[in-house]
Amino acid sequence: MPVKRASRKVREPKASRPHMPGYGIPKGKEGLLSWSWAEQRLEKSHNYWISTARPDGTPHTMVVWGLWLDGRFYFSTGQKSRKARNLAANPRCVICSDRAEQAVIVEGVAELVNDHAFRKQFGDLYQKKYDWDMKDFAEPIYVVRPRVAFGLFERKFMGSATRWTFE
Repeated sequence: MPVKRASRKVREPKASRPHMPGYGIPKGKEGLLSWSWAEQRLEKSHNYWISTARPDGTPHTMVVWGLWLDGRFYFSTGQKSRKARNLAANPRCVICSDRAEQAVIVEGVAELVNDHAFRKQFGDLYQKKYDWDMKDFAEPIYVVRPRVAFGLFERKFMGSATRWTFE
């Protein structure tokens, strides 16, 4: 039975060209990737890369499983994991889709999800996607709210490189 979730009206981010001096990226808007292109890749990714910063500022990147729902990325990790400890000190992070040739890179801020009803929804959707039972999983769930995102489609790189900003 499909899980019903309250769908928030997600505002479409503003598309523009990324600042990439020396790459020959055109200046106009023709060929920009659509936000729906990016969301399709974020929804369909099986593995995601998450990058956080250790307290001393050095980077930490790891693979996680997660869900792209209503314009946000949700994932869970052990409370004592390096990711969780990093996010407690600095909630800024980067989430990347799993296919680099059609990359979507999301920069955002992670927050703990404290909604008990959402834990069940998350578990049901996670079970459906990964065939992994989370009903007894007590570790924290995080939501990453995008601030800026980038889309890079290798075969059309020059004309399609896109930057989205969220307000």
